[in-house]
Amino acid sequence: MGLVTALRARNPQAAAHSLFLILSASAVVLILLLPLGLARGNAESWPLREVSLTALAVAGAACLLRSVPPRLLDRYVVPALVALAGIGLICMLNLLTRDASAGAQAFYALPVLWAASHLRVAGVVLVTGTALLADGVSLFLLLPAAAALTDLVFFGVVLAITAVLLVRSIGVQERLVAALQQQLTVDALTGLATRRAFDGALETALDRPVPGGTALVLIDVDSFKTINDTHGHPVGDDVLVHLASVLGVRVRAEDAVLSRLGGDELAILMPGCARGVAVHRARDLLKAVRSTPMTLADGTLLALSISIGVAHLPRHSTDRRGLYTAADAALYEAKRAGRDRVSVAAT
Repeated sequence: MGLVTALRARNPQAAAHSLFLILSASAVVLILLLPLGLARGNAESWPLREVSLTALAVAGAACLLRSVPPRLLDRYVVPALVALAGIGLICMLNLLTRDASAGAQAFYALPVLWAASHLRVAGVVLVTGTALLADGVSLFLLLPAAAALTDLVFFGVVLAITAVLLVRSIGVQERLVAALQQQLTVDALTGLATRRAFDGALETALDRPVPGGTALVLIDVDSFKTINDTHGHPVGDDVLVHLASVLGVRVRAEDAVLSRLGGDELAILMPGCARGVAVHRARDLLKAVRSTPMTLADGTLLALSISIGVAHLPRHSTDRRGLYTAADAALYEAKRAGRDRVSVAAT
């Protein structure tokens, strides 16, 4: 993984938003430190100008994150660079104020926690390592070597453990979200697209019309109830898996969406497919199922057939309900006419 990729956020919008909040809060803290620092120490020795300029720089970075589109910022890894620059500013302020306290070191946790929440592992390692290096520089310049080493080891262990735990927690969460997303879009039995995924694809196809129009093919397994009653529901499930395999070989994922809508009803969405082409492909599927019986556990062959309804919308039509209704009516016409056939809705 390249350095630029490692410094890009997993979610650019969330990364920019959280960094904006951190920078805004930091700018407020720096502004509040000005009178507190002057009241606590010698006004002549307090780095008023440097702290003021740092507050302005932090506020300016916050405004940048707020005004520029997150994806554009992420393309040039601006949020990650801001986090690294923030580490440098923290080190500089600690040296200028000669503050090696735990409170001063705690500010290094902000960019590290941000990185652990939004960057990939390599980016987290880079930011964390930079923070520990900067902390070590300030500690060894301000404290005796033994005290500096003690503070650095203690703070480094706490910071590293926190980053690791956060990265692992976010990784588990992302895997759970991915698994849930797959459950919503992939049918567990057949591996086909779910009704939810099909509806999304249909909406996209009609929102962005392509030449040729949009074809919809609805498929029912003939005598599916009889198969279940005669051989049992497990065999019925095997039939659906078998059909998904037979149809999947002949339906290209690049230009069609093969879906299980529910029960034994399957659907094929064909964006950019002319009416005649859709009918021809439906007839090929009918022949493929008819010529590919399923082998049962005892070695016997179970002959299968399907009924198909085909409907088509021209390029500029967005009648989603009309398309489905027409295909459904054509499907039932095929079943009423004797099954094992293709019926085409009127234009």
